[in-house]
Amino acid sequence: MKKCIGGICAIAAILVSVSSAPLLGQIKEKSLYDRLGGKKSIAAVVDEFVGRVAGDKRINAFFAATAGDPARLKTFKGNLVDQICQASGGPCKYKGKDMKTAHMGMGIASGDFDALVEDLVGALDKFKVGAHEKDQLLGALAPMKSDIVEKK
Repeated sequence: MKKCIGGICAIAAILVSVSSAPLLGQIKEKSLYDRLGGKKSIAAVVDEFVGRVAGDKRINAFFAATAGDPARLKTFKGNLVDQICQASGGPCKYKGKDMKTAHMGMGIASGDFDALVEDLVGALDKFKVGAHEKDQLLGALAPMKSDIVEKK
């Protein structure tokens, strides 16, 4: 009798685990925006990122005019925050220029873009953003490369 009850319990446990397996796939992951910590955390990353770009001799010439004008720099940072917020599923709406128009005539090469991405990754790493979130954010921003890069 004990063996029969034990066998029934084992079968019941297997049936419960198999029948609930589809539910595990239905658990909704928080938005990337939420996992990044919301707008305040995104703003902190943007501040760090802009500082890294300003100090990066490979690409800081592209941003010299913006970095030298406090009002323009504030707008630039605000646009970056809104862009990342929107791209990560947050409530913000990016209202700046489209990437092609914003970067037209700057002569940005693929290596310049890659340097910019390295600076962003460094900022994300400083704030210990997880690999999954980092990959998702970079994946959301990657399509912009074709609109930004003019020189292959």
